[in-house]
Amino acid sequence: MSTTTSVLYRLSRAEYDHAVAAGVFGDNARVELVDGELHAMTPEGTRQTTAIDLASSQLARIFHTDAYLRIQHPLAAGDDSEPEPDIAVVNGTIRDYEDAHPTSALLIVEVSDESLERDRTVKQRLYARCGIVEYWIIAIPERTLEVYRDPGDDGYKTITRHVAGDTVSPLARPEAVIEVANLLPRR
Repeated sequence: MSTTTSVLYRLSRAEYDHAVAAGVFGDNARVELVDGELHAMTPEGTRQTTAIDLASSQLARIFHTDAYLRIQHPLAAGDDSEPEPDIAVVNGTIRDYEDAHPTSALLIVEVSDESLERDRTVKQRLYARCGIVEYWIIAIPERTLEVYRDPGDDGYKTITRHVAGDTVSPLARPEAVIEVANLLPRR
């Protein structure tokens, strides 16, 4: 009796970029490359859209001089990953990335509903390995903000959870205070 073994074909970021440029995935495909694997991105619901807009508004208020926000755009995160975080606060200007996606960020924010478990595990390990110093998850089902800091090879060493009534300050702007309630959609 023979057995069949399934082998997953892994993509490099260069192969993925060539496929995107060639239109392999179509104009409206919502996919991202994480650890060499192609992942379909979950459809964006109204509460997720609201939370992205709320967070963008708060972050734009404090990161307006020497950094800017990229909303759902690729991050060149190593040779085998090109995730599209909901928000990436990156150094520089828009024109700095005309020829290549940024490889780092001051802060990454994922707004999670259906993708919460994946954002807490796969994505947080990826961002930590890339040296992203701060990663936030707006956890819609739990109405919390999770703040991940101190990146290492296996993930972040410091994780704190915040609720409405709490405040947070991004590491890159410690003088700025954001009320967590201003990041969360209403029930």
